[in-house]
Amino acid sequence: MSRIRNCKALAVTMALPLLYLAGIAPDAPGGLTPLQDAHAVVGAPLTPVSAAGVARRTTRRVVVAETSATQAAAASTAATQQQAATAQQQAATARPPGAPAIGTVVTTLPAGCQPETRDGVEYQNCGGVYYRAAFQGANLVYVVQ
Repeated sequence: MSRIRNCKALAVTMALPLLYLAGIAPDAPGGLTPLQDAHAVVGAPLTPVSAAGVARRTTRRVVVAETSATQAAAASTAATQQQAATAQQQAATARPPGAPAIGTVVTTLPAGCQPETRDGVEYQNCGGVYYRAAFQGANLVYVVQ
């Protein structure tokens, strides 16, 4: 009995590696071929011509293009807003012709000045030129703003 068991074990041990190397082919005699044929599988996701690879690359390109277009539009909008803010600031700081330069220190104000308070600071509006009172040493002076 042990001899038959040993023979069966030997037969299985010898047959398994051969079956591993053999390929299944329905048209071959016995349904087995000695070795499997090597096949290039076109269509696997990472191959260059596969449908999945083409779809993945196309999607990536579209997303990159749309992201770039969105960023360009945002940059254009930001530049337009910056230009508008600069124009508004220049219009707000437009100075009358012949006005003294900003930072000029004068000891007396011109005639016809009206006091105005902005952000808690008192200015003197003299025909569109704003002066702020300050001390230079012990002397009261006015600085063009």
